[in-house]
Amino acid sequence: MKLTMTLMVRDEADIVGAMIRHHAAQGVDAFIVTDNGSVDGTTQILEELAHELPIRLLHDFEHRKQQGETVTRMARSAAEDGATWVLNADADEFWVAADPELTLRDAFERIDVGLGSFPVPVYDMIGDPAEAGSGLQRLVYRDLRPVARMQELGINDHATHDAAHVGDPEVTVSQGNHFVSIPSQGTPPPGVAVEVLHFPWRSWSQFGGKVERSGLAYESSPHLEPSANHHGMRDYRRLRDGVLLASYVARHPDRAELEAGLASGALVEDLRISLSVSSPVDDVPLPADSVALERALWARLQPIERRLIGLENDHRRESDDARGLRHELELRRNELDETRARLERELSGERAALAAAETELAAVRAELTAMHARRMVRLADRLAGVVRRGPR
Repeated sequence: MKLTMTLMVRDEADIVGAMIRHHAAQGVDAFIVTDNGSVDGTTQILEELAHELPIRLLHDFEHRKQQGETVTRMARSAAEDGATWVLNADADEFWVAADPELTLRDAFERIDVGLGSFPVPVYDMIGDPAEAGSGLQRLVYRDLRPVARMQELGINDHATHDAAHVGDPEVTVSQGNHFVSIPSQGTPPPGVAVEVLHFPWRSWSQFGGKVERSGLAYESSPHLEPSANHHGMRDYRRLRDGVLLASYVARHPDRAELEAGLASGALVEDLRISLSVSSPVDDVPLPADSVALERALWARLQPIERRLIGLENDHRRESDDARGLRHELELRRNELDETRARLERELSGERAALAAAETELAAVRAELTAMHARRMVRLADRLAGVVRRGPR
């Protein structure tokens, strides 16, 4: 069994080394990594890791949100290299077996390849906000808060699931790695289930930079539409409005919400990453007065945010309706083109048959004319004979 992970990264120096080492320790056999023009030291970290771990390092310097295309190429390459299972991951994702007694490899060795592909749940990790740092020792709570609470914080929903799939040289991976073209025949048994611990909001410096890069990339790729759970463009609007820091701080629970969440199960302590993975950078806390100020600002912003989110959702629905109408129109146009082509083929056949019939008729007419001419000649010959013999 060969387990291969693909990874497309850009400016993830605070976490990418720890992430790859984690998965190598979990039994991943090979990594195919595309560095998307990083400028923060990520490239150098990957180059150094490639000397000691089975990493094939590729480079793509375009910034047009081409993740789907790039990951598809890597996933197909993994299959050509003999991968049994392929995991398409992001740098802030730590894949683990749900059973803490198993490694990732243990789980996949027991998962039936007949499943083809299966969804892998993704759990956001949360804790205290910080100015800088990876957060691997600070963000130690699985965020299971109700969707209604997430929407109060300006987030549509929790993270969308990922997809694990068997090696296939013709696979297609969607933007975001959430779906693949290989049909799923079910999910693994609970005893060998797999999940992802996700660290999307590791620090203010990391988060703010990522929002800006993502927003600019989507702006340069208007043909792409973020998924419904993707809050990147909403955060990009907040960045331009100067309120992204308030949003970042607010999505981290304060002491009261943390205690209530732990009691209700909305927040669940999970120390697996914090105890097994060393953070490459130290956390730098945000000043307490700054945190309090930003939380107060968010509280005042909430009515405005609700109105803005309502308008954004209306726009999304209208856009979805417009896309649906365009899709239906395209289907009708294709049906019309197919009907026209079929009728033209039928008409062409009828014309060919008519031409053949006319040719055959002309031949018959020519033969009849020839027969008639021969009869007239014979008749004339007989009349001439009669004349020569005269009356009897």
